[in-house]
Amino acid sequence: MSTMKREFILFCLVVFSIDARAAQEPLTPQTAEYQVNYGSIELGKARYQLPAPEGDLYQYRFDSDVSLLMLSDRRTVKSIFSLAGTKLIPMRYSHERDGTGPSYQEQSAYVLSQKLVHSRYKDERAKFPYTEDLFDPLMVQLQFRLDIAAGAKTMHYKMLKSGEIDEYDFRVVGKERVNIESGSYDTVKIEVVRDNNKRQTLFWMAPDLGYLPIRLTHFEKGSKQLDIKLLTYHFDAMPIKVETTSKASPESETPIR
Repeated sequence: MSTMKREFILFCLVVFSIDARAAQEPLTPQTAEYQVNYGSIELGKARYQLPAPEGDLYQYRFDSDVSLLMLSDRRTVKSIFSLAGTKLIPMRYSHERDGTGPSYQEQSAYVLSQKLVHSRYKDERAKFPYTEDLFDPLMVQLQFRLDIAAGAKTMHYKMLKSGEIDEYDFRVVGKERVNIESGSYDTVKIEVVRDNNKRQTLFWMAPDLGYLPIRLTHFEKGSKQLDIKLLTYHFDAMPIKVETTSKASPESETPIR
């Protein structure tokens, strides 16, 4: 599997993360596991975990272990952020990859007081200006769910990943009932907006599960390349929030060393 294919699979996974009879919220503590297929071939599994916040800080985690023939790809991605109203505020991000081919790490620290982001991708260091529409590529999934829950029909996000800033647009296509191995779900169908029809990416999110992604499919030239489906999920009760005067972790103001 080429590096470009591996990176695209990761992007789809991260742009993609109880009582099923009760509606949940996007930030309710949760765990979700997905089956990842490349065409008709099973590649492996991916898991998202969002534990209860510690004070004002949230930590979102993604783990994947996929393989194709003799090739393997294992990743752990973590995002630390806070919440202001319905807007997520990035603080720190880390991404570790190993398996077939070179291993590498990516880190970013959002120094909001200086309106800067310190980034390290592989051996390259860089600084980027921080703007309120900039997210790391993991937490943006949760911001996406919050925006859909608030009624957004089109979305635009900037993401800092792989040492550069990319922009992505999405639009709501409609509502659809989705039947997969793990169950039957009422969903909102969403499409990645592109300037050509060579590629198409669609995904379905369940309102009753806090707009948790249920399925993602990616097509190139009409052929299905990637299919990600929800296997299991679990939501925990949100603990009662206790007022605190503590400020954001000092780590968020510390440049990457």
